[in-house]
Amino acid sequence: MEIRGINPPRSRYYDRGQFGRLFPGLPPFAADSHQVREALLELGKKGGVMDPGTTDPSKNPENPAKLSAGFTYLGQFIDHDMTFDPTSSLERQNDPEAVANFRTPMLELDNVYGSGPIASSHLYDASKPGKLLIDAAAPRDVPRNSQLRALIGDPRNDENVIVSQLHVAFLKFHNAVVDHVISKGGVPRGEVFAEAQRIVRWHYQWMVVNEFLPHIVGESLVKDLMKDDCHNRCYRWRHEPFIPVEFAVAAYRFGHSQVKGGYQANTTFAAPVFDITLDPSLPDPNDLRGGRRAERRFVEWKFFFRMGTDPAPNLPQIGQRIDTKLSTVLFELPFGPPGLPGASPASLAQRNLLRSLAFGMPSGQDMARALRIKPLQADDLADVKHLNLDRSTPPWFYILREADRCEEGKRLGPVGGRIVAEVFLGMLEGDRLSYLRADPDWKPFLGRKPGDFSMGELLRFAGVA
Repeated sequence: MEIRGINPPRSRYYDRGQFGRLFPGLPPFAADSHQVREALLELGKKGGVMDPGTTDPSKNPENPAKLSAGFTYLGQFIDHDMTFDPTSSLERQNDPEAVANFRTPMLELDNVYGSGPIASSHLYDASKPGKLLIDAAAPRDVPRNSQLRALIGDPRNDENVIVSQLHVAFLKFHNAVVDHVISKGGVPRGEVFAEAQRIVRWHYQWMVVNEFLPHIVGESLVKDLMKDDCHNRCYRWRHEPFIPVEFAVAAYRFGHSQVKGGYQANTTFAAPVFDITLDPSLPDPNDLRGGRRAERRFVEWKFFFRMGTDPAPNLPQIGQRIDTKLSTVLFELPFGPPGLPGASPASLAQRNLLRSLAFGMPSGQDMARALRIKPLQADDLADVKHLNLDRSTPPWFYILREADRCEEGKRLGPVGGRIVAEVFLGMLEGDRLSYLRADPDWKPFLGRKPGDFSMGELLRFAGVA
């Protein structure tokens, strides 16, 4: 792969399968220098500005809109459907046009389906044509080989118990839809898989547009963008959609702020997200890391999504406020980013900040001005003034602070919200097979209420709730 030096080009349009830029004309928020790197490391360090330093909920409060904790991990699952960059480095300038995206920039569940029943036959059940593989000996877990490696379309979906269990839910959702298609009849045997896949994808896409996005960016913004003619949007492409680095490296990383230090996975099992003091070779460590198989390592979804019949007032669990505080556990990660083991800091905040520098990302203030949005004031960023980052702020930090100041931590603010919503809707509008492009008046029909569909309904139909 050609790396184009420390001053990568900034063209306006990109090919499918590559990353690109929304604002190619904007300068980086800072020059890549030792002084700037030290400032970013200081900002993102354990015990620094972004570390609450305690599990005291008053220091890192829950989302004021009571957004269920499951949406944090649904967001991670969706991210794995859109992007996979195992090649870029935190140590050098990266050209988005030279970085391959190993996922299609579409909401089509290729992290579940792989390349289909022929090219990815290991993901499918040979004894049940059209269905995805479920291990009969461990039906609550993703399929695994003899070394407990997950047999799934994206290894990142086995990073923790929660996202791994979401993957199981989507496997079972597809299989339940196959049964539904067969029971309804009228579809030739050789076309059952394709029809079931279309139904799954369209229900998933509809749920993302009508439930996930409104929670994350606000219902009014989604409606406004759905009504416009795209001329006022910043997300544009020449041939097919691409993934902008402003989205992948900054705006969509808001979910890191939502992660709690630990969760109640089911009635009998509560644990931290991970515990670095535990032996990583343990078959059943007392944390929520993935890559393990044990009787207690499953999720009861009533603890993560509103299912409509919650038996107790404290269900489901609530995610963290979207702001510049990350759970303390995220400042000591026990693993490196894909393709870079041991080559980056243990702090997730430091990794995100360095990635913004490595990609030459514009400041949050410049992005706001480009979108004709009033930038945050100096007082809103006074805590990073000593690092000279208050007037030209790393975009990830800016977007988190904007959510805190403009939306009380309930959802993304005007810059972050615009970027996330435009990319999601733009990807769907650019995909000729999506419901929004192929049949924009289509409505879901698998939920208990015709014309409506939520993540809770998906889990119910899959038979896991």
